[in-house]
Amino acid sequence: MSTENQEQGQEPVQEQQSTLQADDNKIIAERRQKLAAIREKGVAFPNDFVPQHKAASLTETYGGWTREQLEAEPQQVVLAGRMMLKREAGKKAAFATLQDASGPRADGRIQIYVTLDNTGEEAMEALRHYDLGDILGVEGSLFKTKTDELTVKVSTLRLLAKSLRPLPDKFHGLADQETKYRQRYVDLIMNEETRRTFKARTAAIASIRRFMQDNQFMEVETPMLHPIPGGAAAKPFITHHNALDMQMFLRIAPELYLKRLVVGGFDRVFEINRNFRNEGVSIRHNPEFTMMEFYAAYTDYKWLMDYTEAVIRQAAIDAHGTADLKYGGRALDLGKPFHRLTIVEAINKYAPHYTTEQLNDAAFLKKELLDKFGVKPHVISGLGALQLSLFEETAEAQLWEPTFIIDYPVEVSPLARASDTREGITERFELFMVGREIANGFSELNDPEDQAARFQAQVAAKDAGDEEAMFYDADYIRALEYGLPPTGGCGIGIDRLIMILTDSPNIRDVLLFPHLRKED
Repeated sequence: MSTENQEQGQEPVQEQQSTLQADDNKIIAERRQKLAAIREKGVAFPNDFVPQHKAASLTETYGGWTREQLEAEPQQVVLAGRMMLKREAGKKAAFATLQDASGPRADGRIQIYVTLDNTGEEAMEALRHYDLGDILGVEGSLFKTKTDELTVKVSTLRLLAKSLRPLPDKFHGLADQETKYRQRYVDLIMNEETRRTFKARTAAIASIRRFMQDNQFMEVETPMLHPIPGGAAAKPFITHHNALDMQMFLRIAPELYLKRLVVGGFDRVFEINRNFRNEGVSIRHNPEFTMMEFYAAYTDYKWLMDYTEAVIRQAAIDAHGTADLKYGGRALDLGKPFHRLTIVEAINKYAPHYTTEQLNDAAFLKKELLDKFGVKPHVISGLGALQLSLFEETAEAQLWEPTFIIDYPVEVSPLARASDTREGITERFELFMVGREIANGFSELNDPEDQAARFQAQVAAKDAGDEEAMFYDADYIRALEYGLPPTGGCGIGIDRLIMILTDSPNIRDVLLFPHLRKED
């Protein structure tokens, strides 16, 4: 397209944006004038009104009542909400719709009816000047209209908060996805689906916390500022502590602190925590994210798989009402037993053209990864790590049904216990569903000498250029030297789990305030 055509194509868009901005500015100015008039009469933003009812509960309780029942047994109500619709019914009456938060699973809208006879001339006149988005408090009695809609016949009407900015068009809402993320407060006002997503998130986290406590896990809190980043292979955010004059790192995982607590005698601990990783941003990655990590003494990775499956299934039921879900229009049943495959078994299932000889030939795998997938293996990558890289390129995205992938190599599992029967393999799993990792767990390495050697190997990898390799944590080794009982530990990615439970394609859809580029 020529520059001339591009400019011609841009002009209408720019003109439209300018027109919309000018219209908004005009509306805001008019609303400010209304607010100024309100201030002259008294308190503009009163805080002495206390609602006693919610729209959803009123609908649930009285929605099935007949008009005759409501007349025979008058129900007085006091509620508050944001005015989303308004229509006049002649000079002596008007209808409006209020929206409130209602409850964890229900959205609340209820109609109100304001009349000259019942509410008074002053209230009628005031309502005519109220705008969509204003927050109102009402008192009155319930009745049903001729169309059988539950309605509040208002006796008292008050403006509690003036909305100075206009709400988006009710038919189009917020059209721009980035604006939805950036102005989440407007998105929540306008979109019931968004409100439902975050109510489901709250329900799922509450379910997980309840499940953990019911199984004798103690909830704890560990530091978010670390002198040494540890517990995961990730690039940390770096900051500086002025008073101590020392470099600090934002937490990439709470793992090493939680296991110190198991050393201290707390056999079952968990933390629902915020982690920070200075890595890429995508539809599945946000630099700040939520995990639930838990550790149980005298368990192993097999016990962990059973328990993790139970946690996730119950969270689905509590947040969604069922474990039989749909994601992207495709069935996903969390009620069935989760599958279990080794890395090599998964490759054989989803990329069966590789032979056993090829999968055990490090030179072939290095060439295949580079030539076919453009993946350059690290200089110290052994056979197990090469197999894992091939799994990630060929099989991972195809793991739709919940599947535990097991038998991870030692060199990519620096904190996991090595198998007693299979050399180079750890007792570790990762849980995948809809083609993405949801959880990571393993039998914990509790041999302090083995752990020290693993840390040294990570230091060597970092010196060789691996930015995500771990540091050597001398205090953690000291803790292990006091004795860590046999322990299993797991981390569940809360944000990715919520994406699945709410059928959300983008991680930003399940974060109230996702990270975005700086606004122009």
